[in-house]
Amino acid sequence: MHISCGTQGIVNSKHPGQGIKDIALAGFQNIFLDLSVVCPVWELENVGKSAQKRGNGASWIFEHPEEMRSRGGFLADQSAKGGLKISVSMAPYLNYSTKRDDLNNLLERLTQESVMVSAQAHCRYLIVRPLTAGIGNADLREVNRAYYLRLAERAKKYDIQLLLENQCRNHNGHLIRGFCADGRQAAQWVDTLNEAAGEERFGFCMDVGACNLCGQNIYDFVLSLEGRMKAVILRDCDGSSDSALLPFTSVAQGQSQTDWLNLIRGLREIAFDGELILDFHDTAVAFSPLLKPELIHMAKSVADYFAWQIGMESLLKKYPSRVLFGAGNMCRNYLKCYGEKYPPLFTCDNNGKLWGSVFEGLEVKNPQVLSALPKDCAVFICNIYYREIEEQLRQMGIENPIEFFNDEYMPSFYFDRLENR
Repeated sequence: MHISCGTQGIVNSKHPGQGIKDIALAGFQNIFLDLSVVCPVWELENVGKSAQKRGNGASWIFEHPEEMRSRGGFLADQSAKGGLKISVSMAPYLNYSTKRDDLNNLLERLTQESVMVSAQAHCRYLIVRPLTAGIGNADLREVNRAYYLRLAERAKKYDIQLLLENQCRNHNGHLIRGFCADGRQAAQWVDTLNEAAGEERFGFCMDVGACNLCGQNIYDFVLSLEGRMKAVILRDCDGSSDSALLPFTSVAQGQSQTDWLNLIRGLREIAFDGELILDFHDTAVAFSPLLKPELIHMAKSVADYFAWQIGMESLLKKYPSRVLFGAGNMCRNYLKCYGEKYPPLFTCDNNGKLWGSVFEGLEVKNPQVLSALPKDCAVFICNIYYREIEEQLRQMGIENPIEFFNDEYMPSFYFDRLENR
């Protein structure tokens, strides 16, 4: 699974060095290149409204779309110098609420140039939003079918896969479900386009924020897309305002406003192993430049947490055998959800009163027996004191792989908690 950090709110397109350095120092190895940083939404909205030049005599990009290559290429080159790779990019786009219905030809030209930028950056995927402004619902599918297939001709030449994305649309000031917002219809769209292209030239990128804004069942949405899902954009919002916040930060009365539980459950069930994109540009913009490096470090930890949770079952599958450490609620949930599929040899616990007993059908042993494990057997810690127990095991001389198991996002739970164990 590749983890990418969004550049909006962090990287200045003209002076990208500091932002790129901050992202790299936080531990990210990949960035998400949203080309709206070089062709902003506000600039597109003002096409034809101003004859003024940009600072230092620079031209508007809509006057010279071919400059997308040099401007986007500059960011890609600076990222590479900073040790960062680009695996996903996004073509310029208009806001959901745009009134501009005269820019579709320009958007197509900019997207064609974005394919070239992606190729220059050795980028595998390009997210392309549909053309919607000024197009009636009856014509929307046919217009965009032709649009995407024209793009596919150039994408094929440079081996770029085009990703569709679930959209909202503005209806009298309210955001409602738009193009590809229905998971099953989106899957059908991807299949139809691939069939017309004669190859797998199209895939899907799930925007979690858009799902939240549309009030969708995220679990069902994920399962509908299955193997077509190549990328997921992680962004939080309050379900009514279109914003990009750091996950777990949009909270009301102690409850997250995004259904992260069902997102993780769904992605784990389809064994998602694609591109995980963290977009928190609204949070980043709100932070002082002096605090921003710490925010990016926090964002990396959040992204790693998602990758760990999504890949939990893949982690269990990785080892030929496993034992557990802990004989409590977390162990119980492991046995409930994964005990039959990935049976542990036994569990152990620091509580000597439990040694020799049987917990949920599993023998509880003294941790000292771990020293006799086969080298390819992993120890999964089922206890929230992960780091403390890991340190204990290493001090005991245990050289086996040590992994953390967590039951926050399980397919199902025992709700009767064990006390005083």
